[in-house]
Amino acid sequence: MAGLFESFVILGAMRTGSNLLEANLNRIDGLTCHGEAFNPHFIGRVKSDQILGLTLDERDDDPDRLLAAIRTAPDALHGFRYFQDHDPRVLPEVVNDPLCAKIILSRNPLDSYLSLKIVRKTKQWQLKNIKRRLEETVEFDAAEFSDYVDALASYQTSLLNHLQRSGQTAFYINYDDLGDLEVLNGLARWLGVDGRLDALDDTLKPQNPSAAVTKVTNPDEMARAVSGMDRFALYRTPDLEPRRAPKLPKCIAAPTTPLLFLPIPGVLEPVIAQWLTRLDGCDEGALHDTTDAVESWMQTHPGHRKFTVLQHPIARAHSAFCDYVLAKDHEDYADIRHMLRNRFKLPIPGQLREKNYSKDQHHAAFAAFLTFLHHNLNGQTPIRVDAMWCSQSKVIEAMVPIALPDLILREDDLQTALPDLATSLGNANPLSIGIE
Repeated sequence: MAGLFESFVILGAMRTGSNLLEANLNRIDGLTCHGEAFNPHFIGRVKSDQILGLTLDERDDDPDRLLAAIRTAPDALHGFRYFQDHDPRVLPEVVNDPLCAKIILSRNPLDSYLSLKIVRKTKQWQLKNIKRRLEETVEFDAAEFSDYVDALASYQTSLLNHLQRSGQTAFYINYDDLGDLEVLNGLARWLGVDGRLDALDDTLKPQNPSAAVTKVTNPDEMARAVSGMDRFALYRTPDLEPRRAPKLPKCIAAPTTPLLFLPIPGVLEPVIAQWLTRLDGCDEGALHDTTDAVESWMQTHPGHRKFTVLQHPIARAHSAFCDYVLAKDHEDYADIRHMLRNRFKLPIPGQLREKNYSKDQHHAAFAAFLTFLHHNLNGQTPIRVDAMWCSQSKVIEAMVPIALPDLILREDDLQTALPDLATSLGNANPLSIGIE
């Protein structure tokens, strides 16, 4: 293939129009896109079993083999779609390769967020026949949306910064550009192929083309939440997005005592939050979920103390295993649970019931989970490093530039350390903390 590039990657996210972009690219002579080639749960597409002769297991054992096959495949410029939750071993390889063309696909985050919530409810991920369209409304969750935007912005900004530092550029394309024939032909020209589109692919239909306020059950709450956000960070494409400071966890302050908890995600978070709310005889503590709110609290509480708590790594891993991997009420972990059971052979039943999962089974399953965790934290698996089991040091590193903890306590010391800390700040009747 003569041209500037040997392969290409579409760097996007769910519900940004990547299926439609791929459908149009595959109609251009000289281009072949292999779908979500590095999705942890399938290879390319849900029902496919191989790409360029390589199977799912072969890909997971050595993702570089599939990258090399895509790069050297004949008769066309080959590429694939890559999302943030795909195999993390792949991203550095493609970003560092100047001969891999980067196509960065973005969409208004509010639209992609609502679209994702709707399809998770309807289970209709693609629409080819408009008569079969399923319509649903969903509840807008301000905190969830804020986390969604922060994660998306952090990912997109890291891509931009890496391309800048390595002297590369990308082709930026927005969801709204996917209906512009000239833009897509401009992309083909940039990729260095001779083929062009005569018409757009009309196989896939927009699923939720109406205004955002019609898609939610609480439009007024959504309007208030979105109006309080930085609209430039919300709507800009990645190459113009402003830099963001490292993210703080949702911090919890005692109602009166100048004590602020910087939580590490895990089982201790709700226990310590409850202790703080009861510390001053109240039913509820103050929750601060933005950097500005935390900084404002620190300014208005001179002499404050900020603390975080470490849990023993094995205890934390066990909590994550029991409360997230095994628990059925965490839908976001269903795919991970399925993969751990079927691909990593964790001896856990498909449907967990009272009498089909013995203590011995649990011991064996947790031991297998620890083995998986070792590989996962070393970047050797296609599954994300989840916040519930990532290294606690990584969480603290993200806090430090904004709010350096004054104290880092251990779980085993909390029975005396927390009451003593409250006493030192003038609380005359500190409560004990209920940790067994």
